[in-house]
Amino acid sequence: MASSPSHQTHIPLSSDPDGKPIDSVVPIHIVTNASQLPAEFLEPSSERQLVIGFDCEGVDLCRHGSLCIMQLAFPDAIYLVDAIQGGETVVKACKPALESSYITKVIHDCKRDSEALYFQFGIKLHNVVDTQIAYSLIEEQEGRKRSPDDYISFVGLLADPRYCGISYQEKEEVRVLLRQDPQFWTYRPLTELMVRAAADDVRFLPYIYHNMMKKLNQQSLWYLAVRGALYCRCFCINENDYVDWPPLPPVPDYLIVEGDVPEEEILSILDVPPGKMGRIIGRRGSSILAIKESCNAEILIGGAKGPPDKDESLHVHCDVGV
Repeated sequence: MASSPSHQTHIPLSSDPDGKPIDSVVPIHIVTNASQLPAEFLEPSSERQLVIGFDCEGVDLCRHGSLCIMQLAFPDAIYLVDAIQGGETVVKACKPALESSYITKVIHDCKRDSEALYFQFGIKLHNVVDTQIAYSLIEEQEGRKRSPDDYISFVGLLADPRYCGISYQEKEEVRVLLRQDPQFWTYRPLTELMVRAAADDVRFLPYIYHNMMKKLNQQSLWYLAVRGALYCRCFCINENDYVDWPPLPPVPDYLIVEGDVPEEEILSILDVPPGKMGRIIGRRGSSILAIKESCNAEILIGGAKGPPDKDESLHVHCDVGV
């Protein structure tokens, strides 16, 4: 059982008639031992499927950096899994849950978190709902045009009244501190600011998830599952072509109408040697633009949680006919 918490926060659980979140006060547990985590999380079961908010904090969060904290948002509590004081043991105790199909992990931009978990702890993050992907799918579904590379930030998502309508100005305060001191998340004991910032990154996610699920149609839900699985893998380049990862979701029968099926999702990986990204991009971006135009591709270089100047991975996501 978790020890008596000294921190609390608010989690939105439902909406009032005007659509404003109704909050519930919940404890924040700092976890250094697996016994402090809920049993239903440590031992996933088809009889009790869970939806939790999920995020990671660290230093240069990617394969080469350091994962310092994993945040888990449940309806009745938030758990901050301390990978520094709890070490590899407490993180690996979460492996069955993070790889389970019975626990839905709601996360905003899963790519670098998945990379860190895979290369640092051998965990293959699975069954995610990426709210960044979901937002884009809803925009497409409702006919709003956007640039293929235009991804909503977490702060922007929180501010959208359709999903949460919350101002998150404190996020910039933490960003400033991280720029001043990249080792911010390594210091112990955790300060009040660190606890609050870590909890803030997950406490709204289950509420946003439920609001998004109401809007997504069946085809978008399938795309969400496939893209979430692809994005979990996108920086986890390995030599076995992901044969040890769970299979990608197949096209459901109900989406096949008179031989017409949704477009296939393809993710291509280019692991670019340091200093060579310019050759891939081409003069004035000519090479990248040619790829984008040929297959309506989304192209991401580096990432918000990983330093593009140190890790010049690039992935290309495109839709083509089956």
